[in-house]
Amino acid sequence: QVHLVESGGGLVQPGGSLRLSCAASGSSLYIMGWYRQAPGQPRELVADITNSGRTNYADSVKDRFTISFESAIRTAYLQMTSLKPEDTAVYYCKGIQPGGSSHWGKGTLVTVST
Repeated sequence: QVHLVESGGGLVQPGGSLRLSCAASGSSLYIMGWYRQAPGQPRELVADITNSGRTNYADSVKDRFTISFESAIRTAYLQMTSLKPEDTAVYYCKGIQPGGSSHWGKGTLVTVST
């Protein structure tokens, strides 16, 4: 069983920064990722990272967001900079086990607005 808890969301002005955290507990994970879902939109991949450190980003966030993983505390981070109003969404953490089972956190809301 895997338990994921996100934190770090909030209200930020355009051009600002936020760092999201996802703390994992339970079984080991092969990939951890961040997804987001804006109102009326499908959930989309933002970025993910494998346990070997390989990263993948959506084109819309490349050069603005950085995903990382601190193995000692089993926490994934999403550093978000140069935030835009279109980044407003609920951000979800996803963990995938080596066998392919996936698990989701409950999400954290990010609002980019003046």
